[in-house]
Amino acid sequence: MDSEKNWAYAESLQKLIRIETVSDPDCGSGPENFEELRRLLWELFPHIREACELKDFGGALLLKWKGSSSEKEPVLFMNHHDVVPADPAGWSYPPFSGEIADGKIWGRGTLDDKGGLWAMFQAADELAAEGFTPARDIWFETSCNEETTGEGAETAAKWLRGEGIRFDAVFDEGGDIVHEPIGGAKGTFAMIGVGEKSVVNLKFTARSDGGHSSAPGKNTPLVRLGKFMSYAEKHQVFDVSLSPAIAEMFRTVAPYMGIAGKALARPDRLKKPLEKIIPMFGATASALLSTTIAFTMAGGGEAVNVIPHEVWVIADMRCSHHQGKEASVEAIRKAAAKFDIETEVIASEPESGLADYKGSAFRLAAEAAMACVPGVDACAPYIMTGGSDSRFFDIVSDQCIRFLPFTITAEQMDSIHGVNECLNIDSLAPAVDYYKYMYRHV
Repeated sequence: MDSEKNWAYAESLQKLIRIETVSDPDCGSGPENFEELRRLLWELFPHIREACELKDFGGALLLKWKGSSSEKEPVLFMNHHDVVPADPAGWSYPPFSGEIADGKIWGRGTLDDKGGLWAMFQAADELAAEGFTPARDIWFETSCNEETTGEGAETAAKWLRGEGIRFDAVFDEGGDIVHEPIGGAKGTFAMIGVGEKSVVNLKFTARSDGGHSSAPGKNTPLVRLGKFMSYAEKHQVFDVSLSPAIAEMFRTVAPYMGIAGKALARPDRLKKPLEKIIPMFGATASALLSTTIAFTMAGGGEAVNVIPHEVWVIADMRCSHHQGKEASVEAIRKAAAKFDIETEVIASEPESGLADYKGSAFRLAAEAAMACVPGVDACAPYIMTGGSDSRFFDIVSDQCIRFLPFTITAEQMDSIHGVNECLNIDSLAPAVDYYKYMYRHV
Protein backbone atom coordinates (compact mmCIF):
# COMPACT_ATOMS: atom_id res chain seq x y z
CA MET A 1 0.00 0.00 0.00
CA ASP A 2 2.82 2.43 0.88
CA SER A 3 4.43 1.66 -2.48
CA GLU A 4 1.20 2.49 -4.33
CA LYS A 5 0.77 5.65 -2.26
CA ASN A 6 4.34 6.78 -2.89
CA TRP A 7 3.92 6.23 -6.63
CA ALA A 8 0.72 8.28 -6.69
CA TYR A 9 2.42 10.95 -4.62
CA ALA A 10 5.38 11.03 -7.02
CA GLU A 11 3.07 11.56 -9.99
CA SER A 12 1.44 14.46 -8.15
CA LEU A 13 4.75 16.12 -7.30
CA GLN A 14 5.91 15.49 -10.87
CA LYS A 15 3.32 17.99 -12.10
CA LEU A 16 4.85 20.76 -9.97
CA ILE A 17 8.40 19.96 -11.08
CA ARG A 18 7.41 20.17 -14.75
CA ILE A 19 6.42 23.82 -14.42
CA GLU A 20 9.62 25.85 -14.75
CA THR A 21 9.48 28.55 -12.08
CA VAL A 22 12.99 30.02 -12.12
CA SER A 23 13.13 33.33 -10.26
CA ASP A 24 16.62 34.39 -11.38
CA PRO A 25 16.08 37.70 -13.24
CA ASP A 26 18.80 36.93 -15.80
CA CYS A 27 17.34 33.58 -16.90
CA GLY A 28 14.02 33.47 -15.13
CA SER A 29 10.67 32.06 -16.13
CA GLY A 30 7.85 34.21 -17.36
CA PRO A 31 4.99 35.29 -15.07
CA GLU A 32 2.72 32.87 -16.92
CA ASN A 33 4.73 29.95 -15.51
CA PHE A 34 4.14 31.12 -11.95
CA GLU A 35 0.47 31.67 -12.68
CA GLU A 36 0.25 28.14 -14.10
CA LEU A 37 1.82 26.73 -10.95
CA ARG A 38 -0.60 28.60 -8.71
CA ARG A 39 -3.53 27.23 -10.70
CA LEU A 40 -2.08 23.73 -10.41
CA LEU A 41 -1.76 24.05 -6.63
CA TRP A 42 -5.51 24.49 -6.25
CA GLU A 43 -6.21 21.68 -8.73
CA LEU A 44 -4.03 19.32 -6.70
CA PHE A 45 -5.17 20.56 -3.28
CA PRO A 46 -8.80 21.72 -3.63
CA HIS A 47 -9.89 20.86 -0.08
CA ILE A 48 -7.29 22.96 1.71
CA ARG A 49 -7.87 25.81 -0.73
CA GLU A 50 -11.58 25.72 0.11
CA ALA A 51 -10.80 25.63 3.84
CA CYS A 52 -8.42 28.61 3.74
CA GLU A 53 -8.58 32.35 3.29
CA LEU A 54 -6.03 33.44 0.65
CA LYS A 55 -3.96 36.58 0.24
CA ASP A 56 -1.60 37.17 -2.68
CA PHE A 57 1.41 39.46 -2.29
CA GLY A 58 2.62 39.72 -5.88
CA GLY A 59 2.91 35.94 -6.19
CA ALA A 60 3.77 35.18 -2.58
CA LEU A 61 0.77 33.34 -1.18
CA LEU A 62 -0.48 33.51 2.41
CA LEU A 63 -3.30 31.20 3.53
CA LYS A 64 -5.16 30.97 6.82
CA TRP A 65 -6.72 27.67 7.95
CA LYS A 66 -9.04 28.67 10.78
CA GLY A 67 -8.78 26.57 13.92
CA SER A 68 -11.38 25.59 16.46
CA SER A 69 -9.96 27.99 19.07
CA SER A 70 -8.41 31.44 18.95
CA GLU A 71 -7.02 31.29 22.49
CA LYS A 72 -3.61 30.04 21.34
CA GLU A 73 -1.29 31.93 19.03
CA PRO A 74 -1.36 30.61 15.45
CA VAL A 75 1.47 28.70 13.78
CA LEU A 76 2.91 29.15 10.29
CA PHE A 77 4.21 26.56 7.81
CA MET A 78 6.36 27.69 4.86
CA ASN A 79 7.94 26.34 1.68
CA HIS A 80 8.72 28.31 -1.50
CA HIS A 81 7.81 27.47 -5.10
CA ASP A 82 10.53 29.20 -7.10
CA VAL A 83 13.74 27.42 -8.10
CA VAL A 84 17.25 28.23 -9.32
CA PRO A 85 18.26 27.79 -12.97
CA ALA A 86 19.27 24.37 -14.29
CA ASP A 87 21.60 23.83 -17.24
CA PRO A 88 20.60 20.43 -18.70
CA ALA A 89 24.25 19.49 -19.27
CA GLY A 90 25.30 16.64 -17.01
CA TRP A 91 21.79 15.71 -15.86
CA SER A 92 20.74 12.07 -16.10
CA TYR A 93 17.22 13.27 -16.92
CA PRO A 94 16.06 16.70 -18.09
CA PRO A 95 15.91 19.03 -15.06
CA PHE A 96 12.26 19.98 -15.56
CA SER A 97 11.00 16.55 -16.62
CA GLY A 98 10.08 15.28 -13.16
CA GLU A 99 11.24 11.89 -14.42
CA ILE A 100 10.42 8.98 -12.10
CA ALA A 101 13.24 6.43 -12.32
CA ASP A 102 15.56 4.40 -10.12
CA GLY A 103 13.31 4.88 -7.11
CA LYS A 104 13.58 8.67 -7.32
CA ILE A 105 11.84 11.64 -8.80
CA TRP A 106 14.33 13.81 -10.68
CA GLY A 107 14.25 17.51 -11.34
CA ARG A 108 15.00 21.02 -10.19
CA GLY A 109 13.01 21.77 -7.06
CA THR A 110 12.48 18.21 -5.84
CA LEU A 111 14.57 19.03 -2.75
CA ASP A 112 14.62 22.82 -2.90
CA ASP A 113 11.77 23.32 -2.34
CA LYS A 114 8.77 22.06 -4.28
CA GLY A 115 9.04 18.69 -2.57
CA GLY A 116 8.50 20.35 0.80
CA LEU A 117 5.75 22.57 -0.59
CA TRP A 118 3.96 19.55 -2.04
CA ALA A 119 4.19 17.53 1.23
CA MET A 120 2.99 20.51 3.29
CA PHE A 121 -0.12 20.98 1.15
CA GLN A 122 -0.77 17.28 0.49
CA ALA A 123 -0.97 16.56 4.22
CA ALA A 124 -3.27 19.54 4.82
CA ASP A 125 -5.49 18.62 1.87
CA GLU A 126 -5.95 15.04 3.05
CA LEU A 127 -6.89 16.21 6.54
CA ALA A 128 -9.24 18.89 5.19
CA ALA A 129 -10.93 16.26 3.00
CA GLU A 130 -11.60 14.25 6.17
CA GLY A 131 -13.23 17.28 7.81
CA PHE A 132 -10.32 17.90 10.21
CA THR A 133 -10.16 21.29 11.93
CA PRO A 134 -6.91 22.28 13.62
CA ALA A 135 -6.90 23.19 17.30
CA ARG A 136 -5.55 26.66 16.50
CA ASP A 137 -5.21 28.77 13.35
CA ILE A 138 -2.65 27.38 10.93
CA TRP A 139 -1.19 29.68 8.29
CA PHE A 140 0.73 28.71 5.15
CA GLU A 141 3.16 30.83 3.16
CA THR A 142 4.84 30.08 -0.17
CA SER A 143 6.90 32.68 -2.01
CA CYS A 144 7.94 33.12 -5.62
CA ASN A 145 11.40 34.65 -5.13
CA GLU A 146 13.09 32.97 -2.17
CA GLU A 147 16.07 32.10 -4.37
CA THR A 148 16.66 35.75 -5.31
CA THR A 149 15.41 38.71 -3.27
CA GLY A 150 13.03 37.12 -0.80
CA GLU A 151 10.80 40.13 -1.43
CA GLY A 152 7.56 38.17 -1.41
CA ALA A 153 8.14 36.60 1.99
CA GLU A 154 9.39 39.89 3.41
CA THR A 155 6.23 41.66 2.21
CA ALA A 156 4.00 38.98 3.73
CA ALA A 157 5.88 39.12 7.03
CA LYS A 158 5.59 42.90 7.24
CA TRP A 159 1.86 42.68 6.50
CA LEU A 160 1.42 40.15 9.31
CA ARG A 161 3.27 42.39 11.72
CA GLY A 162 1.16 45.33 10.63
CA GLU A 163 -1.96 43.28 11.39
CA GLY A 164 -0.65 42.52 14.86
CA ILE A 165 -0.37 38.77 14.14
CA ARG A 166 2.31 36.81 16.00
CA PHE A 167 3.04 33.12 15.67
CA ASP A 168 3.79 30.65 18.41
CA ALA A 169 6.11 28.96 15.90
CA VAL A 170 7.18 29.10 12.26
CA PHE A 171 8.20 25.92 10.40
CA ASP A 172 10.17 26.40 7.19
CA GLU A 173 12.53 24.41 4.97
CA GLY A 174 16.06 23.81 6.21
CA GLY A 175 17.84 20.72 7.46
CA ASP A 176 17.07 17.20 6.26
CA ILE A 177 17.53 13.68 7.56
CA VAL A 178 21.08 12.58 6.81
CA HIS A 179 23.51 9.82 7.66
CA GLU A 180 26.80 10.89 9.23
CA PRO A 181 26.19 14.67 9.24
CA ILE A 182 29.77 15.16 10.47
CA GLY A 183 32.68 12.83 9.95
CA GLY A 184 32.53 9.78 12.18
CA ALA A 185 28.92 10.15 13.36
CA LYS A 186 27.68 6.70 12.33
CA GLY A 187 23.96 7.28 12.59
CA THR A 188 20.98 8.86 10.84
CA PHE A 189 19.97 12.22 12.21
CA ALA A 190 17.16 14.70 11.69
CA MET A 191 19.09 17.96 11.50
CA ILE A 192 16.66 20.62 12.68
CA GLY A 193 17.71 24.20 12.05
CA VAL A 194 17.16 26.67 14.88
CA GLY A 195 18.55 29.67 13.01
CA GLU A 196 20.68 30.74 10.09
CA LYS A 197 23.78 32.82 9.61
CA SER A 198 23.15 36.32 8.28
CA VAL A 199 24.58 37.35 4.92
CA VAL A 200 26.70 40.38 4.08
CA ASN A 201 28.18 40.99 0.62
CA LEU A 202 31.35 43.07 0.56
CA LYS A 203 33.47 44.75 -2.09
CA PHE A 204 37.21 45.12 -1.46
CA THR A 205 39.03 47.66 -3.64
CA ALA A 206 42.76 48.22 -4.11
CA ARG A 207 43.95 51.39 -5.88
CA SER A 208 47.19 52.82 -7.24
CA ASP A 209 48.53 55.58 -9.52
CA GLY A 210 48.88 53.02 -12.30
CA GLY A 211 51.86 52.99 -14.59
CA HIS A 212 53.48 50.90 -17.30
CA SER A 213 53.95 47.22 -16.61
CA SER A 214 57.57 47.39 -17.81
CA ALA A 215 58.62 49.00 -14.54
CA PRO A 216 56.30 47.63 -11.85
CA GLY A 217 56.61 48.74 -8.29
CA LYS A 218 55.98 46.59 -5.24
CA ASN A 219 52.54 45.81 -3.80
CA THR A 220 50.52 46.75 -6.86
CA PRO A 221 46.73 46.51 -6.44
CA LEU A 222 46.37 42.92 -7.66
CA VAL A 223 49.23 41.78 -5.46
CA ARG A 224 47.72 43.48 -2.41
CA LEU A 225 44.35 41.87 -3.06
CA GLY A 226 46.02 38.49 -3.41
CA LYS A 227 47.91 38.94 -0.15
CA PHE A 228 44.73 40.01 1.61
CA MET A 229 42.71 37.02 0.38
CA SER A 230 45.52 34.67 1.37
CA TYR A 231 45.69 36.30 4.80
CA ALA A 232 41.93 35.96 5.31
CA GLU A 233 42.12 32.27 4.40
CA LYS A 234 45.14 31.41 6.54
CA HIS A 235 44.35 33.42 9.66
CA GLN A 236 41.41 33.27 12.06
CA VAL A 237 40.01 36.72 11.34
CA PHE A 238 36.69 36.08 13.09
CA ASP A 239 35.83 35.06 16.64
CA VAL A 240 35.43 31.34 17.26
CA SER A 241 32.78 30.15 19.71
CA LEU A 242 30.91 26.92 20.40
CA SER A 243 27.33 28.14 20.80
CA PRO A 244 24.86 26.29 23.06
CA ALA A 245 22.86 25.02 20.04
CA ILE A 246 25.95 23.63 18.31
CA ALA A 247 27.19 22.18 21.60
CA GLU A 248 23.86 20.36 21.85
CA MET A 249 24.26 19.12 18.28
CA PHE A 250 27.61 17.56 19.11
CA ARG A 251 26.23 16.18 22.37
CA THR A 252 23.47 14.47 20.35
CA VAL A 253 25.77 12.84 17.80
CA ALA A 254 28.53 11.98 20.30
CA PRO A 255 27.17 8.51 21.23
CA TYR A 256 27.50 7.51 17.56
CA MET A 257 31.16 8.55 17.22
CA GLY A 258 33.03 5.96 19.25
CA ILE A 259 36.10 7.18 21.14
CA ALA A 260 36.02 10.62 19.49
CA GLY A 261 32.51 11.08 20.81
CA LYS A 262 33.65 11.02 24.43
CA ALA A 263 35.04 14.54 24.15
CA LEU A 264 32.06 15.81 22.15
CA ALA A 265 29.68 14.44 24.79
CA ARG A 266 30.99 17.03 27.27
CA PRO A 267 31.12 20.23 25.20
CA ASP A 268 30.44 22.53 28.15
CA ARG A 269 33.51 21.31 30.04
CA LEU A 270 35.78 21.08 27.01
CA LYS A 271 34.63 24.17 25.14
CA LYS A 272 38.03 25.69 24.34
CA PRO A 273 39.72 22.46 23.19
CA LEU A 274 36.70 21.59 21.06
CA GLU A 275 36.79 24.99 19.35
CA LYS A 276 40.23 23.93 18.05
CA ILE A 277 39.35 20.30 17.31
CA ILE A 278 35.96 20.69 15.58
CA PRO A 279 37.35 22.42 12.43
CA MET A 280 39.29 19.20 11.81
CA PHE A 281 35.96 17.52 10.98
CA GLY A 282 35.78 19.60 7.78
CA ALA A 283 34.63 22.92 6.34
CA THR A 284 30.97 22.38 7.26
CA ALA A 285 31.76 21.74 10.92
CA SER A 286 34.19 24.67 10.98
CA ALA A 287 31.55 27.02 9.55
CA LEU A 288 29.33 26.34 12.57
CA LEU A 289 31.85 28.02 14.89
CA SER A 290 32.51 31.40 13.30
CA THR A 291 31.75 33.90 10.60
CA THR A 292 33.01 32.74 7.19
CA ILE A 293 33.99 34.64 4.06
CA ALA A 294 34.22 33.41 0.47
CA PHE A 295 35.68 35.49 -2.35
CA THR A 296 33.38 34.98 -5.31
CA MET A 297 33.93 37.68 -7.99
CA ALA A 298 36.80 39.84 -9.24
CA GLY A 299 37.34 42.64 -11.75
CA GLY A 300 39.36 45.67 -12.78
CA GLY A 301 42.39 46.52 -14.85
CA GLU A 302 42.64 48.42 -18.12
CA ALA A 303 45.14 46.64 -20.35
CA VAL A 304 47.61 43.78 -20.30
CA ASN A 305 50.57 46.17 -20.11
CA VAL A 306 49.18 48.66 -17.58
CA ILE A 307 49.38 48.53 -13.79
CA PRO A 308 45.71 48.92 -12.86
CA HIS A 309 44.45 52.03 -11.15
CA GLU A 310 41.73 49.98 -9.44
CA VAL A 311 40.91 46.33 -8.94
CA TRP A 312 38.32 44.70 -6.76
CA VAL A 313 36.97 41.46 -5.39
CA ILE A 314 33.54 40.71 -4.00
CA ALA A 315 32.97 38.38 -1.09
CA ASP A 316 30.02 36.59 0.46
CA MET A 317 30.24 36.69 4.26
CA ARG A 318 28.05 34.51 6.50
CA CYS A 319 27.98 35.97 10.00
CA SER A 320 27.85 33.98 13.21
CA HIS A 321 25.29 34.84 15.86
CA HIS A 322 27.89 35.36 18.56
CA GLN A 323 29.84 37.96 16.54
CA GLY A 324 27.02 39.43 14.47
CA LYS A 325 27.12 41.48 11.30
CA GLU A 326 28.60 44.74 12.52
CA ALA A 327 31.48 43.16 14.41
CA SER A 328 32.16 40.73 11.56
CA VAL A 329 32.35 43.58 9.04
CA GLU A 330 34.68 45.50 11.34
CA ALA A 331 36.94 42.45 11.75
CA ILE A 332 37.37 41.94 7.99
CA ARG A 333 37.67 45.68 7.41
CA LYS A 334 40.56 45.77 9.87
CA ALA A 335 42.25 42.87 8.06
CA ALA A 336 41.81 44.55 4.66
CA ALA A 337 43.29 47.81 5.94
CA LYS A 338 46.59 46.00 6.63
CA PHE A 339 46.97 45.78 2.85
CA ASP A 340 45.67 49.29 2.06
CA ILE A 341 42.40 47.92 0.77
CA GLU A 342 39.05 49.68 1.06
CA THR A 343 35.98 47.78 2.31
CA GLU A 344 32.42 48.51 1.20
CA VAL A 345 29.22 46.78 2.26
CA ILE A 346 27.17 46.32 -0.91
CA ALA A 347 24.33 44.16 0.49
CA SER A 348 23.18 43.07 3.92
CA GLU A 349 20.41 40.62 4.82
CA PRO A 350 18.38 40.66 8.06
CA GLU A 351 19.94 38.93 11.03
CA SER A 352 18.24 35.71 12.05
CA GLY A 353 17.20 35.00 15.59
CA LEU A 354 17.81 31.66 17.29
CA ALA A 355 14.96 29.37 18.28
CA ASP A 356 15.20 27.51 21.57
CA TYR A 357 16.34 23.93 20.97
CA LYS A 358 14.70 23.07 24.29
CA GLY A 359 11.44 24.79 23.31
CA SER A 360 8.09 23.36 22.28
CA ALA A 361 8.52 24.09 18.55
CA PHE A 362 11.79 22.18 18.28
CA ARG A 363 10.43 19.33 20.41
CA LEU A 364 7.34 19.02 18.21
CA ALA A 365 9.40 18.81 15.01
CA ALA A 366 11.66 16.23 16.64
CA GLU A 367 8.70 14.16 17.88
CA ALA A 368 7.11 14.20 14.42
CA ALA A 369 10.35 13.15 12.74
CA MET A 370 10.90 10.26 15.17
CA ALA A 371 7.28 9.12 14.91
CA CYS A 372 6.84 9.35 11.15
CA VAL A 373 10.17 8.84 9.37
CA PRO A 374 11.74 5.35 9.49
CA GLY A 375 15.37 4.98 10.47
CA VAL A 376 15.95 8.21 12.41
CA ASP A 377 18.33 7.61 15.33
CA ALA A 378 18.14 11.07 16.90
CA CYS A 379 17.25 14.72 16.26
CA ALA A 380 19.91 17.39 16.56
CA PRO A 381 19.72 21.19 16.44
CA TYR A 382 22.03 23.07 14.13
CA ILE A 383 22.46 26.50 12.58
CA MET A 384 22.02 26.81 8.83
CA THR A 385 24.94 28.26 6.91
CA GLY A 386 22.61 28.95 3.96
CA GLY A 387 19.57 31.21 3.87
CA SER A 388 15.82 30.79 3.93
CA ASP A 389 12.72 32.97 3.81
CA SER A 390 12.10 32.36 7.50
CA ARG A 391 14.69 35.03 8.34
CA PHE A 392 11.99 37.58 7.54
CA PHE A 393 9.56 36.04 10.02
CA ASP A 394 11.66 36.67 13.11
CA ILE A 395 9.62 39.89 13.36
CA VAL A 396 6.46 37.84 14.05
CA SER A 397 7.82 34.81 15.95
CA ASP A 398 10.60 33.91 18.38
CA GLN A 399 10.60 30.27 17.30
CA CYS A 400 11.50 29.76 13.61
CA ILE A 401 12.34 26.11 12.92
CA ARG A 402 13.99 25.06 9.65
CA PHE A 403 13.54 21.40 8.66
CA LEU A 404 12.27 19.16 5.87
CA PRO A 405 11.41 15.52 6.68
CA PHE A 406 13.24 14.00 3.70
CA THR A 407 15.96 11.37 4.10
CA ILE A 408 18.75 12.24 1.66
CA THR A 409 22.29 11.15 0.82
CA ALA A 410 25.41 13.29 0.60
CA GLU A 411 25.10 13.16 -3.20
CA GLN A 412 21.55 14.46 -3.01
CA MET A 413 22.68 17.22 -0.68
CA ASP A 414 25.27 18.27 -3.28
CA SER A 415 22.59 18.22 -6.01
CA ILE A 416 20.71 21.13 -4.40
CA HIS A 417 21.42 24.07 -6.74
CA GLY A 418 23.56 21.57 -8.69
CA VAL A 419 23.19 18.69 -11.13
CA ASN A 420 20.83 15.71 -10.81
CA GLU A 421 18.68 17.06 -7.98
CA CYS A 422 16.38 14.23 -6.95
CA LEU A 423 14.21 12.94 -4.11
CA ASN A 424 13.63 9.35 -3.01
CA ILE A 425 10.08 8.30 -3.76
CA ASP A 426 9.89 6.35 -0.50
CA SER A 427 10.43 9.65 1.36
CA LEU A 428 7.11 11.06 0.19
CA ALA A 429 4.61 9.18 2.38
CA PRO A 430 6.66 9.72 5.58
CA ALA A 431 6.88 13.43 4.76
CA VAL A 432 3.11 13.67 4.42
CA ASP A 433 2.73 11.78 7.70
CA TYR A 434 5.18 14.20 9.34
CA TYR A 435 3.11 17.24 8.36
CA LYS A 436 -0.12 15.53 9.42
CA TYR A 437 1.44 14.86 12.82
CA MET A 438 2.41 18.52 13.07
CA TYR A 439 -1.06 19.81 12.14
CA ARG A 440 -2.71 17.47 14.63
CA HIS A 441 -0.40 18.35 17.52
CA VAL A 442 0.31 22.07 17.22
